[in-house]
Amino acid sequence: MQRKRFISLLLVFILAFGMTVQVQASSIEETKKKGQELKSKKSSAEAEKAALADQLNTLIEEMDETTTKIAEKQEEIAEKETELIQAQIDENNQYESMKKRIKYMYENGNTQFIEILFESKSISDFLNNAEYITQISEYDRDMLDEFKETVKRVDDQKKVLESEKTELETLQAQLQEKQNEVSVLLEEKAEEISDLEAAIGENAAKLKALQEEAARQQRMREEAAAAAAAAAQQGNSSGGGTAGPSIPPSGNGTLSNPCPSAYISSEFGGRASPGGIGSTNHKGRDYAAGAGSPIYAAAGGTVTTVAYNGARGNYVVINHGNGLSTLYQHCSATYVSVGQSVSVGQNIAAVGSTGASTGPHLHFEVWVGGVPVDPRLHL
Repeated sequence: MQRKRFISLLLVFILAFGMTVQVQASSIEETKKKGQELKSKKSSAEAEKAALADQLNTLIEEMDETTTKIAEKQEEIAEKETELIQAQIDENNQYESMKKRIKYMYENGNTQFIEILFESKSISDFLNNAEYITQISEYDRDMLDEFKETVKRVDDQKKVLESEKTELETLQAQLQEKQNEVSVLLEEKAEEISDLEAAIGENAAKLKALQEEAARQQRMREEAAAAAAAAAQQGNSSGGGTAGPSIPPSGNGTLSNPCPSAYISSEFGGRASPGGIGSTNHKGRDYAAGAGSPIYAAAGGTVTTVAYNGARGNYVVINHGNGLSTLYQHCSATYVSVGQSVSVGQNIAAVGSTGASTGPHLHFEVWVGGVPVDPRLHL
């Protein structure tokens, strides 16, 4: 009787264990499912991260291309600036020539022109001489109009290039903003993946614990079933149980010194570029001096340009006639205006470091026929 009661209690224990195993099996399946969901989310997040990385690389390439285009556009603007300077010099030369002819006509009256007409040997000769005098005046006007048109055309081209450069810089700023946004998204996606990896690790640890507990209880159930079977056999009864599988865890003196208070820091010609990287063809002479030091006109002439650009900074151009011009660059201030006549030694500007400059200095250029030459040939 006691043996039957023991077997009954043992069977109840086995039944209770079976129910516990079923509950744990359900938890294991739920944990496995959650693990699969987390892995799927991680795979999606990694794919999104890879797409963002590709997008970022594309943006960086576009920014590099835009930076190159901006540099090229800056070079084109500098070339147009040089063309504009020469056009302004040509216009000034033509204007000065026309003024001289007008002055001569005013001072000498029309006597010589009348003499030329009276010396004509025939009506045909007379008409030809009259036409010649008219053509001289018309030529002056036409040439002046042509030079003015050239100045306007080059200036318009320069403005178009500057507008295109501004558009490129705007695009560059937009690309930079987009790059920042994508970088933030990448960081957020990396954090999301890190969180998912942590959640996957925690879920895997939980699954392993559940599987180990299920295996332990399964062994206890099998041991209880074996004990019940042995007891039943001794009492001429049969019983048993089945065990489920365990789930594993898963120089000529023409020009004077433009900046006497300075010392020469760089001469005309080849030199190491500022910053020590590569070399460059230096088109002028550098006078190193304190900011605000006076800059003087190297010779008398007419101011043809007072302007600013990214390379030269604030600069002044003086036309001295006979194809000779001088340029004064990187000024902190300018004291003359276009069309103004200046004399040698006149204070026209102050030393500065505007534009592409590594420190306060005067970059002094001498042009002959529109081509930069060594200033030492004329100082």
